[in-house]
Amino acid sequence: MKENTETPVSFLANVARLPQKGLPVRIEADTKQRAELAKQHGLVSVGRYRAELLVTSWKRHGVKVSGTVEADIVQECVVTLEPIESSISAEVSGLFLPEDSKLGREGFHAGGEILLDADGPDAPETFSGETIDVGALAEEFFELAIDPYPRKQGADIETIEDEDRSDSPFARLAALKKPQ
Repeated sequence: MKENTETPVSFLANVARLPQKGLPVRIEADTKQRAELAKQHGLVSVGRYRAELLVTSWKRHGVKVSGTVEADIVQECVVTLEPIESSISAEVSGLFLPEDSKLGREGFHAGGEILLDADGPDAPETFSGETIDVGALAEEFFELAIDPYPRKQGADIETIEDEDRSDSPFARLAALKKPQ
């Protein structure tokens, strides 16, 4: 998770005393927050953004965050630059340990051998204090769900080049070229 960065959808969950059934968190972004999300993630607009999360105890002093993030977004097509509407629905999950936790200290700093499964869950992150920004975690999963190269259906470079070839600056220059 990004350190010390306030996001438009920040929500600090107090994890010092979690209820036995967990702490449900619902984040619905207002107009200003959605505009800031669009700006930060290079989108034309964000029409709807909602995160439904459950913050529960994990192991002895750890915290588990799980849930979903959903959004309706508008992006520019990478070929035609026309707006493309799409919906995002992503699973959110994260494990957190206090900085002073024995499990946290023995992680990557123990000097031993660590086996990582690329398809397995991420290693727990550490936190300090009594709060975790679960809104920032949800925004990370939102960002990962955004198509980095959105393409309008049927749009490809060849069709765009064929359509615009006669009107291109190079076509006009070629017309000016005198036959020898």
